[in-house]
Formats: sequence, structure tokens, C-alpha cells
Amino acid sequence: MKRLSLALLLACTAPAAAAPPAPMVSGLKNPESVVQVGEKIYITEIGEFGKDGDGVVSVAENGKAVPFATGLDDPKGIVAHNKLLYVTDKTRVWRIDGKGKATVHVAAEAFPKPPLFLNDIAIDGRSGVIYVSDSGDLKGSGGAVYAIPPKGGKPRLVVDAAKLPGLNTPNGLALDGEYFLLLADFGTGVLYRVNIADGSHVKLADGFGGADGLTWDYHGKLFISDYKSGKVFGIPKPGEKPMLLAEGFQAAADTCLTTDGKGILVPDMKAGTLTYIPATMPGWEVDESPLPVRTEVAFPNLKWTGWSNVNDAGQNTPLRPIVLTHANDASGRIFVATEQGVIHSFTNDAKETNVFLDIQDRVVYTDKQNEEGFLGLAFHPKYKSNGEFFVFYTLKGAKLTNVVSRFRVSKDDPNKADPKSEEVLIKFTKPFWNHDGGTLAFGPDGYLYITHGDGGDANDPLENGQNPNTLLGKILRIDVDRKDDGKNYAIPKDNPLVGQPNTKPEIWALGFRNVWRFAFDRKTGDLWAGDVGQNLFEEINIVSRGGNYGWKLREAWHPFSTKGVDINDKMIDPVWEYHHDIGKSITGGGVYRGKNVPELDGHYLYGDYVSNKLWALKYDAAKKRVVANRPIKDPGIPMLSFGEAEDGEMYFLVVSPTGRGIHRFVK
Repeated sequence: MKRLSLALLLACTAPAAAAPPAPMVSGLKNPESVVQVGEKIYITEIGEFGKDGDGVVSVAENGKAVPFATGLDDPKGIVAHNKLLYVTDKTRVWRIDGKGKATVHVAAEAFPKPPLFLNDIAIDGRSGVIYVSDSGDLKGSGGAVYAIPPKGGKPRLVVDAAKLPGLNTPNGLALDGEYFLLLADFGTGVLYRVNIADGSHVKLADGFGGADGLTWDYHGKLFISDYKSGKVFGIPKPGEKPMLLAEGFQAAADTCLTTDGKGILVPDMKAGTLTYIPATMPGWEVDESPLPVRTEVAFPNLKWTGWSNVNDAGQNTPLRPIVLTHANDASGRIFVATEQGVIHSFTNDAKETNVFLDIQDRVVYTDKQNEEGFLGLAFHPKYKSNGEFFVFYTLKGAKLTNVVSRFRVSKDDPNKADPKSEEVLIKFTKPFWNHDGGTLAFGPDGYLYITHGDGGDANDPLENGQNPNTLLGKILRIDVDRKDDGKNYAIPKDNPLVGQPNTKPEIWALGFRNVWRFAFDRKTGDLWAGDVGQNLFEEINIVSRGGNYGWKLREAWHPFSTKGVDINDKMIDPVWEYHHDIGKSITGGGVYRGKNVPELDGHYLYGDYVSNKLWALKYDAAKKRVVANRPIKDPGIPMLSFGEAEDGEMYFLVVSPTGRGIHRFVK
């Protein structure tokens, strides 16, 4: 079904929602905005309109508001950053420290023109740039949005009525990525997306009445409050219809997300209350209850042949298992490759590994450039008869070069590969050392799939992700059983770019930053890929033939860079995203099809390398959405990779100074 544009009237929304629950705080004096920091909830209270000096920032305690910062005039929007609160107040912006001391952060005279009614506020958590809306004369004139440098100083105009004709009373603000702002117009009920660099804009939706607060959750749901009608609306993901979530407020003001991500706090200015509503949307519920599953070291007594945790120079050399797979040859062997270039094999009951292949002499790896090294291993579907397997590694003695090579098992020993049998299939020359990707896997069609990152650095400076004439930033598909002229492999005739000018015919899908990792679901054949984000979002994709997954014009569900684009028919958004408040580097796994932990069946297992969290995600193909993202008690260790054994059991790999680098899932 074609995705719907955000430019929809609320006449298309769901039936009226239930009245809000009982307030958690009452007795507030014209509460306008709220922010939660840890366990503390801070609320701005205007006090008596038109009376200066009676405005406060309060802390919610036991259902009551306790003054925290006093002596303000009419405090409105509030945000938190680096242990400080920032508050808009009529014509200036305050900075409030942990003891409640308020200092003028930006005075009225610093603005390009005197502000009339500073209202909402948003902050870029990475750069510290603050954005504030000036609602003008509240009659439709003089409104604007400004950007304030991280340490204060002279604000810069982002947009006003000259740049955005029809702008009436700018109010609610929320960053959409780092290059765009969402702007709610209180006077017209219109929601805009504004390019921060040049003020260009698009209308996303309307019908919000007195549009006030804008709040994202951690997974791309947007909440919009309507002051005039006392309602709260939600958009479950960009491109979907807005829906009514709660009503019955007298004047729903500027909202915020609770720190656990499960609720929205709604100040009601006229009622003098603060109310909690669940951050859920009808028909888009996601089960986030913890699974009754834990992890444990899989082979605690396994000895890694040839490995020592201290090298000859006395330096610590922890085990870095990077790939776990199997040969699909009914041997039951597990194969684990280390990033330094050694492939070990063993069975479940083995006490010591067998060194299957050692190519440390041709693999370059250093801890300072730990995205290089031996990165990929896949056995031919007919390995049992042809003895072929394929590897991806960074080549020693060559500048910034990765290779995909074919090896063969020794003719004399099924437990040894022949290091002299190497046949290079593809060489990647990359501009930087990072974003190497490196996953290899055979699809159910018998073809070899390969991924390489966008070439590294930040912001994809060479724009490789969207360039079909480079192999970087892509997932590739090749035929290793045939050879085209001049190649040690062939191009499948049904690859999507075959025959097109100025393209690489190996490409299966494009628009990736750094897929880490991908895997096929052995039951459905779906190709799942975790793509590591840059600024704010991590993403999970189900990859289809010829799909463009957006990078660097989109990061997950959001436009990226000053050239960022909205949802469009040429690009496919991920099935799931999570914000960097949750984790900052996805480690993609695979769909569990084992038997030992039936609770995981059909769930995509993945983790985050930075936050060390683990989840089991369930995607409903009929509903075309995620229906569960259930946490698993994590081991508190960064996850390098996931892998599947021949019996379908899933493992994940970690750096280990003791050699206990393989973990499994158990009830």
C-alpha cells in the first residue's frame, strides 16, 4: 500500500479518544511547559498574566509543585542540557543552574529585532544550539524563529513571515534530525518542516487548532498538543495519518517525553494541572515488556588454539571474535573468525578449537582502526561438495583496501583450509579507514551478498551512498559459480541495475552508511540489515531488490543534511529506528529460528555496541510494522557481532581478555 503524505487533515483521524486520566500535579498557576531530567520534573508557571516577577520554575514533588527558580516574568518553554535548564521568558532567555539560580542567557537587545513574545524552545543535544520561537503580537504579525549559538550571543533568524508566507503565530518547536525543525503555528494549526540553513519549508499537516507542543518519542512517534481544543494528537511514524490520542484538557500546552520514553507529560494551562498520558497510539502498539530470557557464556572452557591474551611484547591482546557461522555440511561445526585473521572451528563438546585458516600475514588490524581487519566469512551453499568459502578483509601492504576472496578447503584435511588457494574476487579502494561493513552471506537464491560502508569519515563527504557508480555504501549480489569476462565472478542477470549506464551492476540495494550486520531469515528468506547511524538515529531495514535506503539524504525516518529529503517514492524507510538516547551504534543480528528458546522464535535479535543493550524485535508482515521490541537482560559488554549455528541457535560475540567471547540466549 502506498504510504500517505503527512499533509493530511485531521478529519481523517480516528474516533474521539477518551478523556485524560487524573492529573499527577494540581494547583499550578498557568503551567506552560515541562521537562523531565532523571527523576525530576520541572514545570514553568507563568503566574498571573501581565504581572512580572511572579513567574517560577517548579519541581513536581508528591503531587505538588515546589518552587525551584523564582523571580521570572512569564516563563514559557523549557529544555535541559548539560545540567542546565534554559527557559524563554517574554523577550529573553534564562539559564538556570542546579541550585535554581537564574541568569540571563540571551537578552532582548541581542536579537536581530526586538522579540515580542518568546514562546517555545528546543535544543540540539549534540551542538548545544538553541532554537526559540517568537509568537509575535499574538495577532498574526511579527512572528519568527531564531537559532542561538551554544554559548549564547547574537541569535540568527531562521524563519519569519518573509521567508514563510502565511506564518501567523509560531509556537511549538522540535528538531527533526539536526538540519530541520518542526514548527507548529498556533494561529493556523499548521505543522511545518523548516530547513534550518535557509528557511525553506514544507507544510506537513494541518487541522491542529491552536498547535502548541511538539514531542518525539525515542522511536519516531510525534505528539502534538492543541491548546485551543484541549486535545493531544499523534503521528505514529512520518508519512502516517495523525490521530486523536487524548481530549478533555482545558488548554493542552507544551508537552515532553518522560525519561523512560513511555509517557507524555501534558501541562493544562487553564486547569492548572500536569497530566501523564501513555506514549502509545491505537493500532501502533509495540510490546516492550522484558522477555524471560537471559544470556550466558556459551563455551566457558573452550581453549583458542594459538591465541594468548598477552603477546610476545607483553601487550594485552584480548580475543576479538568477529564472525560466527557454519558450513551447512551436517558436521555441526561452528566457525568463528577473529578480526586479526584466524578462522577457528569447533563442535559443541570440543575443549579446544581447530585453526581452520590463518591469514594474519595478509590481514591488517590495529585497535586504533578497529573497523578494519577480517570482517566477513560465508561458506558456499554447496561447501560439502565443492569446499569453497569466502572472506572479506582489509589487505596488508595496500593503502585503504578491502578484498573479497575465495578460498578452498585442503584436499587432504577437511579441518584445514588451503591458505594458498586464495582467489581475489573484488577489491574495494576506500577513502577512509572506517565504515568498512564487511558482512558476507549467501541468500536463498544461492548468490553471494556483500556489503561495504560508504567509505568512512562523517557525513559521507563523497556522497557514495547515493552514487550508483561506486560499490561503497551498498549491498552487492554476485554469482560465484560463473565468471564474466575480466571477473572472477558473474553478475546475476536480474540484478536491478544491470544494463543501466554509469552504474555498478553488482549493486542489489543502495543508500547505506555502514551496515553492521546483515543476515537472511532462514525461514522467510528476508534480508535484515542494521545500519549504523551518525548523528541521532540507528535503524533496522528489511532489504529488497533495488531498494534505496536513503543515506545520506535521510537518517532513519528523518531528513539528513541541508539537502535532506522528505519521504518519497524513490526511497525506503527502515522498519524501526531508535534515538541515540537509547544507543549509538547498532549491531545487527538475525531472526531466531532455533529450538532452545521458543520465546524468541521469529524475533530479530539485535544490540547496541555503545549502550550494551539487547532486544528482540517482532515485525508483522501483514501489518507492515513492528509489534514488539522486547528488551533482553544484557551482559553489560559491547556486542561485536551476532551469528547463527547450523542448528539455528543464535550467538553474539564480544571482546574478551579471557577467551570467553561467545554468548548465547537461554530461558
